Amino acid sequence: MKKIAIVTGASSGIGEAFVKEISVTDETLDEIWIVARRQDKLDALLALTGDKRIRPVKADLTNANDLESIGQRLSSGDYSVCLLINCAGLGKRGNLSSNAIEDVAATINVNCQSLTLLTRIVLPYMKTSEVKKGGGRIINIASSAAFLPQPGFAVYAASKSYVLNFSRALGAELAPQGIVVTAVCPGPVDTEFLGKATGGRETEFTGFRKNVVAQADKLAKASLKASYKGRKVLVYKFSQKMVHFVSKVLPTGLVLHFEQKLLKN
Repeated sequence: MKKIAIVTGASSGIGEAFVKEISVTDETLDEIWIVARRQDKLDALLALTGDKRIRPVKADLTNANDLESIGQRLSSGDYSVCLLINCAGLGKRGNLSSNAIEDVAATINVNCQSLTLLTRIVLPYMKTSEVKKGGGRIINIASSAAFLPQPGFAVYAASKSYVLNFSRALGAELAPQGIVVTAVCPGPVDTEFLGKATGGRETEFTGFRKNVVAQADKLAKASLKASYKGRKVLVYKFSQKMVHFVSKVLPTGLVLHFEQKLLKN
């Protein structure tokens, strides 16, 4: 039986960082499936790592046929999924009324629906064990945006709240099988995400956010470490732990008031 890892959103950003980290640190895997829409990006990552265990999987996770093809690929071989990392995600800044309908639909589809369906497809092939650390592991990339509603980024924040709560509930369901589910909640990360979220209007974080930007490679390392330890939630970096704390102690209405003031400045 081949032991494999599956990483979505693998062609750039956090997903790419996970692939590089796994390639270097995990010698137990027989194959590493890297999933993304662009074949050229996948091929470039394979060439960069030089890891012959990497298997590029060109797939659009919003496409039902592409999702089904991953399931068929799993069923066609003798595979045990040791690690599933759901990194694929997107979002568009701006008020809901100014966002294109197709962008809103894509955010919900990629961040919520596709993540959930792929997880369901993979679960029958995940390694199980009565010993907690001996089972498979799922890492879902949520966000500190999951802790509070965010005007101007409403759909994205809500979708990441879904990822966080889905991960917590799924972890409880799978605990008896020895499968660990970890939701990772970073703040701003130095990737291409901001440029895509703003339609290219912004490419670098400014204001207070520039002081709390995380590096994708360090986030990947911390996330894998948290998963190995059986952590249910990783709130990454002290600044985001403070956001998490504030979300618990301050009334939501008050936080929204401050957020709207920040948007005007």
